Amino acid sequence: MKRSFIPFGYKLMLTYFLFVLIPVIIVGSFSYQSSINSAREQTRQNLQGTLSQIRDNIMYKMKEAERVSEQLYFDEQLQSFLRNYEDGWDSLETTKKYLMPMFSNAINVFSQPALLKVYINNTSIPEVYSDQDPNRNPLKVPGYEILYLKRLEEQEWFKTLELPAENDKGISWLQVENDKTFSNISVIRRLMDFDRQKYLGITRTVIGLEDLLESVDYLKIGEKSSLFVLNKSGSTLKASGMLNGDSLETETSGNTNLRIEESVHGVDWKIVAMVPNSLLEKDAKNVLRITILLGAASIIIVLVIGLLVSNYYSKRVRKIVYSLHAFKEGDFQKRIRFKWNDEFAQIADAFNKMGDNVEELIKEVYLANIQKKEAELESLQAQINPHFLYNTLSSISRLAKFGEIDKLHEMVLGLAKFYRLTLNKGRMLISVQKELEQAGAYIAIQNIKFRNRLQVWYDIQIEVLGYETVKLILQPFVENALEHALFGKSINIKVTAHLDQGMIIFRIIDDGIGMRQETIDQIFVQNGVNIGYGIRNVDERIKLQYGNRYGVEIYSRLGIGTCVTIRVPAEKNK
Repeated sequence: MKRSFIPFGYKLMLTYFLFVLIPVIIVGSFSYQSSINSAREQTRQNLQGTLSQIRDNIMYKMKEAERVSEQLYFDEQLQSFLRNYEDGWDSLETTKKYLMPMFSNAINVFSQPALLKVYINNTSIPEVYSDQDPNRNPLKVPGYEILYLKRLEEQEWFKTLELPAENDKGISWLQVENDKTFSNISVIRRLMDFDRQKYLGITRTVIGLEDLLESVDYLKIGEKSSLFVLNKSGSTLKASGMLNGDSLETETSGNTNLRIEESVHGVDWKIVAMVPNSLLEKDAKNVLRITILLGAASIIIVLVIGLLVSNYYSKRVRKIVYSLHAFKEGDFQKRIRFKWNDEFAQIADAFNKMGDNVEELIKEVYLANIQKKEAELESLQAQINPHFLYNTLSSISRLAKFGEIDKLHEMVLGLAKFYRLTLNKGRMLISVQKELEQAGAYIAIQNIKFRNRLQVWYDIQIEVLGYETVKLILQPFVENALEHALFGKSINIKVTAHLDQGMIIFRIIDDGIGMRQETIDQIFVQNGVNIGYGIRNVDERIKLQYGNRYGVEIYSRLGIGTCVTIRVPAEKNK
């Protein structure tokens, strides 16, 4: 009985309207969340980069301040002055001529106002100081002072001062005496006598904290944000921004801020940024609004288009396309089966019949091509042997003419061995070992002909002997070298064979006259060119057997020599 025919478009429309809304909602939600997460992550990375720039600026200024004390720390002349105890006029002269200019130069190289205080053990050197008003910022009168270390013995900060001799060369960043009052900070460093390992005193370089932390500005990370710089103990060195209080604890209260940190290396300081979450999500509402509008527009557009082209989009269409792709990739076993008796069932029936016909045609063509390929290989093989035989018989004739019976006998035996290996019981493939023996038999014949004018070396990797190759691929190149490359009294030839990435690489290298690149290009041209017949023969036989990936390459330079490279796949001898 004839089955009822229901158009495919009617079947598709029954479910299309039900499922069109689901993917739009899923895609819209995913797009919204992805946009928000991407914006948050991008903002976080930008803020982290800004903090890194602020940190680098602070560290640059800190290094500049440390160089002032470093200049004195490594000054051996200063160590010499401070270790010598002289009285009266000599000590005064040392102070005026050497110490005062030295400290003046050290403080003048600093780009910001600074006060250098050098506390020394040597009481024979007179003190140099200015009358500082305790109620005035000492940086108002920058310069230097030379003071005795005993002035600090009662200072609490000096009693607890830790300046390890080996760690960071004894540098500490501290707020001591009236530093906090005037928002300053001191770089304190030990003075050592390297020769005697003796403690000479300390240097204290006072700089403005605002100058050091000038780059700490909350506007660099955004409005309503806050920036803090904390020292090793967690105390606030500087705070900047829309602050709810003057401490980090006040800003941290609640969950309205995102905290981002960056460490200042070498001093255990931290730069902490408090960023309101509202700054990270300020574009969220716009993204949500755009997503909803795009989702609604997509639903309307998809529904309208679906009414017009529903017959063209279905699983059956994809199934047909998938089968066609399989045909394109060479898989002709694919068949299509449809349950309903509609247009797609008719397409499937025609498709399956076409597959059967194509498969039969391929089998016939494949067998014909195999036979053609074997015939071409045999034809190419047959072409090269008469050429070698003619040359060898000519040499035998010359030996007979001159009565060299022993050499004639050797050449005939070599020729017999060569052809025994060449025949190879009618097989086109030969082991690499026999191919090398065949080339050796030819070279033995030529050694009789050329006597001492021919020298041959071999470099054979032992592993290649167990593989197979197309026969008679080495001898033609040795013959070419003797016929065309020989110039002068002698020629040297090297034959190599080794494995490389799944291939066997043969090379025949000579030190003959070489040839031009134009000649090499003409050899591989097959449009009636009469040169390089033997080379093309070998190249064509290899490509017919293994494909275009393999074959012959030639590199040559005039007056230097020629290198022929032959590549065949590394296939085991069967």
